[in-house]
Amino acid sequence: MADYESAQGQCLCGAVKVTCPEMSLNVGACHCTMCQQWTGGPFMAVECGSNVSFEGKDAITTYSSSDWADRGFCSHCGTHLFYRFKHSDQYMMPAGLFGDSHEFNFTQQIFIDEKPNYFCFANDIKAMTGAEVVAIFAGESESN
Repeated sequence: MADYESAQGQCLCGAVKVTCPEMSLNVGACHCTMCQQWTGGPFMAVECGSNVSFEGKDAITTYSSSDWADRGFCSHCGTHLFYRFKHSDQYMMPAGLFGDSHEFNFTQQIFIDEKPNYFCFANDIKAMTGAEVVAIFAGESESN
């Protein structure tokens, strides 16, 4: 199986459509407290790089959730669309936007130290704490 595929997805109401020429087939779960508030649980995301295009941009609302990332959602139906790193313009997008036509692999969990105790994934995958993630992606910033 390839590590990347082109993909198209959309929000619940169809106002926003997204095209990703190189979407990773590796799914990661973010357990940070912000993602928990944003999604109601872990954010199950795929890396889509910076070459992402949107139809219906007027329906996208962006929230600057930290010094180093934005979160986007459809202003019509509320579908979560992306988590975008400001410095690299890299998009992390909910795997569910792309339906079930892709053979995703669940490969890692991040902010594992903020995961609530009421659930546990059975997969034997890479797990990183918030401090480890910040050291890799944000450097000097400690915010989610």
